[in-house]
Amino acid sequence: MFSETVVLRGHIIDSLILPKVLDQILTQGGDFKIGEIKIGQNRVDQSYARIEVSAPTHEALDEIVLRLRQHGAEVIEKADVQLAPAPADGVFPKDFYVTTNQQTFVTLDGAEIEVHPALMDCAVVVDRAARRATAKKFHEVSRGMEIVVGHQGIKVVPVQRSTSRTDVFEFMSTSISLEKPKSGVIREMATELKRAREVGGKILVVAGPAVVHTGAVPHLVKLIEWGYVDLLFGGNALALHDIENALFGTSVGINLERGSLAERGHENQMRAINSIREAGSISSAVETGALKSGIMAACVRHGVEFVLAGSIRDDGPLPEVITDTLEAQDAMREKITGVTTALMMGTMLHSMAVANLLPATVKTLCVDVNPAAVSKLAERGSFQSLGLVSDLEPFLRELTGTLAR
Repeated sequence: MFSETVVLRGHIIDSLILPKVLDQILTQGGDFKIGEIKIGQNRVDQSYARIEVSAPTHEALDEIVLRLRQHGAEVIEKADVQLAPAPADGVFPKDFYVTTNQQTFVTLDGAEIEVHPALMDCAVVVDRAARRATAKKFHEVSRGMEIVVGHQGIKVVPVQRSTSRTDVFEFMSTSISLEKPKSGVIREMATELKRAREVGGKILVVAGPAVVHTGAVPHLVKLIEWGYVDLLFGGNALALHDIENALFGTSVGINLERGSLAERGHENQMRAINSIREAGSISSAVETGALKSGIMAACVRHGVEFVLAGSIRDDGPLPEVITDTLEAQDAMREKITGVTTALMMGTMLHSMAVANLLPATVKTLCVDVNPAAVSKLAERGSFQSLGLVSDLEPFLRELTGTLAR
């Protein structure tokens, strides 16, 4: 048997890190022996565990230790990170380390360097001269860049349970159910948004066209006007349906007040696109008075930045829509710096894409009428994500009502 000793520090009991580590060892076919354990007596006290991990082969042990590092385990024997050159533009070397969205450090010449940004599904590029470690996507890598391989010299610091207070993220994030007490959860969501604004946090909203279809536009506009939205991510559809509604009172040709197909309503979407393209941009349409109401108009008037990422389904698209996928990713990554809270509503694929760009420290509120969509989004963090299955109009109506009170 091959063995390695690892240590865990922090709130490893109440954050469920210790049981996850032990379960991971057994699941991967290994064995463990706890050499020392110290459990904090109070909520603010940290705990410590020293664990001897063993496996039948060196390769199996190496794989187990790699998995344990992602839970914050540290190998006792410190070593520098291992590096290898990128063999070609856009290609990582074999056995490259795949990042998580947790805070990560690499050891270089005996000193720890934090990896920026905390971005999942990337490789870590190390600049020895600048003593800098950066998480980069495939398209950002050039031949010869030094990239971290293996897991030696890597430390991951997982998000742990808050010690200062108990909030809705701790007791409501373990399951997704239609039977959750929605009013209670919405009150806690409102509290979280209010707290984020009061401490100078940055609030991101990711929204789909369902916000428009369900008649929830006035409520989202209120959030923008009240200062609860600092950044908006969406697609061409969100902006287009919002603008169609503002100009013609329809969404995809359906009159939202009567719920029936409007006369020649199928033309309204194309006419909305043409109006904005004629103005030159959404911002210009607002400035000239061609676009007077709606979500996008509120964003322009209140200085809320937005990123619209296109898809193959788009009509038009609108002038500000970024049609290149990699360019859209880069634009979103640039804008999310400083985001502390994210509210994702009614757009599973767009929300999942944005969730993959966010550090694990960002508190994420996921709302969708589809339980599967909420479940996928809420799984990204045990203590940082909260999911609620709800139609968007009643959710936003109650949320704004709670904030108003």
